[in-house]
Amino acid sequence: MTTDDPRWIKSSYSNNGGQCVEVAANLVSLGTVPVRDSKDPSGPALAFEPEAWAAFVSAVKHGELSA
Repeated sequence: MTTDDPRWIKSSYSNNGGQCVEVAANLVSLGTVPVRDSKDPSGPALAFEPEAWAAFVSAVKHGELSA
């Protein structure tokens, strides 16, 4: 595995019946944060700019998004 391969991680809060996403934060230095459905690891991944991903995570942490 090269350093450019995504290292997928799942949140420690993902013990919720399988409705999870995985993030490959190791690619931030390349200007991308891939996100995928943990139930479909061979399926597509969305790619976010690191700043956009950080803003999303911050909004979730601060309860700024409604369900």
